[in-house]
Amino acid sequence: MNPVILVTGASRGLGRGVAVHLASKGYSVAINYAGNQAAAEETARLCREAAPNKDQQFLPVQADIGKSEDRDRMVDTVLAKMGRIDALVNNAGIAPRVRADVTQTTEESFDEVMRVNLYGPYFLTQRVANYWLEQKPDPLLPNGFKVIIVSSISAHTASINRGEYCISKAGLAMVTKLWAIRMAAEQISVIELRPGIMETDMTSGVKGKYDELIGGGLVPQGRWGYPDDVAKGVDSILAGHFPFSTGDVIYIDGGFNISRL
Repeated sequence: MNPVILVTGASRGLGRGVAVHLASKGYSVAINYAGNQAAAEETARLCREAAPNKDQQFLPVQADIGKSEDRDRMVDTVLAKMGRIDALVNNAGIAPRVRADVTQTTEESFDEVMRVNLYGPYFLTQRVANYWLEQKPDPLLPNGFKVIIVSSISAHTASINRGEYCISKAGLAMVTKLWAIRMAAEQISVIELRPGIMETDMTSGVKGKYDELIGGGLVPQGRWGYPDDVAKGVDSILAGHFPFSTGDVIYIDGGFNISRL
């Protein structure tokens, strides 16, 4: 039996990279998407092409993780069709529709970003954790079930033209700690991955700006991050390479977070 990994926001960007990489390692993947079914089906196709075993499953499942009824339906669907969930990768996130100075941030934008980026992961983790606690299934992963929260360097790096995004990511840092403490005695680990400047469709509109900044030394390793960089971090955690870690932050940012003169 293959472990089943639920990856939110897996139709594109970092989530697609994670899903396809996990498929190549023998995992079955539930591919959550909010609205772009064609993109989710493309992710599933890429997963099937990468999969080494014919019995692996790749299930696109639509859900807006910011909505309670969608979260419940998604988890119920995955359990009904795939039989289990062994890990949750909270990856889904949105940027503000309009980048606005903090003096101009609207409550509508703040609420929308917070609902998807913060409420969603918090309560989806609650839903999956309660399934594990109530049903007591045997984990198929080394060292137990796992929750991985894909955050951002925006958790500690202020961008005044997208304050609501930064606040949502800072909140995820505490979400990681809270769930890690609560689940530590239950053979469930919770770890935050904190990517830096990543080349995805979310950053395509500011690529020129960041090309220049990276060229000027903003990122010590001198390049953009890619979805596979995050995917390898997820894979390492699922493989049990951090057996005595929970509540921790792993940076995937090319050294951006290092304080330097």
